[in-house]
Amino acid sequence: MKQQWTQDNLTSLQSSILAEEQKHPGATGEFTWILSAISLATKAIGNKVRCARIQDVIGDIGEQNIQGETQQKLDVIANEIILRCLGDRDNIGILASEENETPFLLRKRTDGGKYAVLFDPLDGSLNIDSSVGVGTIFSVLRLSDLGSREEAMLRPGVEQVAAGYVLYGSSTVLVLTTGNGVDMFVLDHAIGSFVLVSKGLKIPSENKTYSINEAYTNKFSDNIQSYLRWAHENEYSSRYIGSMVADVHRILLKGGVFLYPPTDTKPEGKLRLMYEANPMAMIIEQAGGKAVAGGERILEIKPDGLHQRTGVILGSIDQVDAVLQH
Repeated sequence: MKQQWTQDNLTSLQSSILAEEQKHPGATGEFTWILSAISLATKAIGNKVRCARIQDVIGDIGEQNIQGETQQKLDVIANEIILRCLGDRDNIGILASEENETPFLLRKRTDGGKYAVLFDPLDGSLNIDSSVGVGTIFSVLRLSDLGSREEAMLRPGVEQVAAGYVLYGSSTVLVLTTGNGVDMFVLDHAIGSFVLVSKGLKIPSENKTYSINEAYTNKFSDNIQSYLRWAHENEYSSRYIGSMVADVHRILLKGGVFLYPPTDTKPEGKLRLMYEANPMAMIIEQAGGKAVAGGERILEIKPDGLHQRTGVILGSIDQVDAVLQH
């Protein structure tokens, strides 16, 4: 029977991480400090999102990021918050943001910088002025000893030691995996802490739902167009929010498939492998789902650049397979 979480059995994010740490005798507690810093940063970002219109931080700043996208005011604010909160953690050697061209080298591995943290500070920021759910995506890698700062991070997603996202919506939700299943936490503003509400999430199957921007149908491959025709004929439901965190969160809880395929104008795809696809793929796989790009397992793609783009198909195994059959 599913456990009901009440005020009498609340488990904080920190307590949950410490309990997991005790299962590993060689754990030093360093990883716990990283997740604590991420928690602090996302609480601050969530507060900015809630107050965005009041504080007049909605809209763009008239500049573009490395991706060639117009930066929103909150993109910059969220990026700075994460850099501040994680920058002073002694065991973080490198911070890499979707918003910055090059990663920040904080300290060498020989000086204790064992980990790299990659993040998309505010996914879906264009939806802020419409009060649609937006989020932060993060990935944690253990740094190698060789190569430049970028080469040390260009590792396939299967080598991630943790991944997660925070959804700023009707509630502030943190979804986390450290390679031992997927847990979901919700921020309790009364006590200022993320509390565990679901442990060992499993993505449901047999949900005939897909999430894709069908405005680009004519630019998709013949296979994707064939799948969409098949889905229409078989009474599938379409659910698309336009914020990856919100769309994937719904897929994680309800089942179905999320597609962001390449188009004839963006043949390499649009989503970032290191900042978006890899962490989401790890979460989905740890919840019993499947994540592919071009028929290849996303987590096995060897990146050739920090800002490499990719197509994405992820969700319930049966629904991803239905796409691949076309």
